[in-house]
Amino acid sequence: MKSYHLTVLIIGVGLAAGILYLVRRDHIYIRQGFFWIAMAAFSLGLAIWPGLMDTVGVFLGIAYPPALILLVAIVILMVKGLFGDIELTQVRRDLRRLNQRIALVEAERGAEQPRESATAATSPRTGSAGR
Repeated sequence: MKSYHLTVLIIGVGLAAGILYLVRRDHIYIRQGFFWIAMAAFSLGLAIWPGLMDTVGVFLGIAYPPALILLVAIVILMVKGLFGDIELTQVRRDLRRLNQRIALVEAERGAEQPRESATAATSPRTGSAGR
């Protein structure tokens, strides 16, 4: 085993442990944790079978197989960014709808309160209005 294989193995194990810690402490959701655990497993797979990337690179006709790792990483990060933007858009849309519902409820309450206070002022129970 070459030294860089050991480095990749240590990084993969450290990443997996860190992600499990963050999921357990509720710092990231399990859904995102699965993605990062998959990345750690991918890293471990490359550390255990270092010739795998060479074999896949030759099969795909790539002249320099280690460049395939960079290409895959860029594509994965772009897809992850896209999913992050989709989720952010959904959260913002839900927040906007929630704010609109709160505004409607407050407007309904505001319209009801003057009527209640007007009837309370003319009620004989208040003392001053009934005399």
